[in-house]
Amino acid sequence: MLGIWETNMNFSQWSRRLVKTIAVVLALALPAALAISSADARVGGGFSSGSRGSRTFSAPPSTSTAPGSTSQFNRTFTQPGAGMNSAASAPARGGLFGRGGGFLGGLAAGFLGAGLLGMLFGGGLFGGLGGLSSILGLIIQIVLVVFVVRLAMSWWQRRNAPQAAYAGADAGAGPGPQTSYRSGLGGGFGFGANNAPLEIKPDDYEAFERLLGDIQAAWSNEDVAKLHTLATPEMVSYLEKDLTENRARNVVNKTSNVKLLQGDLAEAWREGETDYATVAMRFALTDKTVDRNTGAIVAGSEQPGEITEVWTFARRPGSAWELSAIQQTN
Repeated sequence: MLGIWETNMNFSQWSRRLVKTIAVVLALALPAALAISSADARVGGGFSSGSRGSRTFSAPPSTSTAPGSTSQFNRTFTQPGAGMNSAASAPARGGLFGRGGGFLGGLAAGFLGAGLLGMLFGGGLFGGLGGLSSILGLIIQIVLVVFVVRLAMSWWQRRNAPQAAYAGADAGAGPGPQTSYRSGLGGGFGFGANNAPLEIKPDDYEAFERLLGDIQAAWSNEDVAKLHTLATPEMVSYLEKDLTENRARNVVNKTSNVKLLQGDLAEAWREGETDYATVAMRFALTDKTVDRNTGAIVAGSEQPGEITEVWTFARRPGSAWELSAIQQTN
């Protein structure tokens, strides 16, 4: 009888050690996973960066390529009510879902880490009541975190709901998917509605598609001089800062096999002598970050993935189109 009791006790202790080991692994892995998911390594780093002239703080109309809303700018030189050439610089904001997890990522990571470590050290929601109660406490905490996340996401989506990007525009150029037809280009760009305030021609779409590939290539090669010929000084300042951070971490981000899958014009307009065109683009690419010395992959993979972003291009008289802004989609 004593042997059976000792056996059950040993099994119970072994089970608790196993659960504690799993808790430690999850406690360390989950916050890291949350941080990685919010910090994309590709061009722009997963931020919404740049300027759209006087429409920087107005959401671009949705399209069939990007039917949802776009994120507000995390990094922009433009102040509310100012144009693209404003000399003032707004500080970069992490936002609710910014790099490093922002408020929501930190909250979720803190709750999960606290619950798992609490279970490990006998704390947690039902601390001191035994292993089973600790597991139940962890489950309840996870449910609470999911509830808080859903509330926050619902609030964020309502706050960033698509709105009219400019006053006095033609009815057909307002919010909602724009009428388009297949352009016949290899990348699959659709032409936006012809009643846009600024006419965008087939050559312009070809330039947008070419810039998508050229900017990714220059970024991957860390060619800042080339980036200066493809993007506005403001955008280059952000990209150069991101490259500097990569060098400080002794890594390099490599993007390749870029292919435009679908694209639509959201809006096009003119401010003074500057033309703007905002387009939604869904593209495939291979995105990986490798150790600068060994070439070993430290993030990403060799497998291609799909990204949907909203890019704004600017053009001045006698100049080619340049990348002026990148916005993330929600």
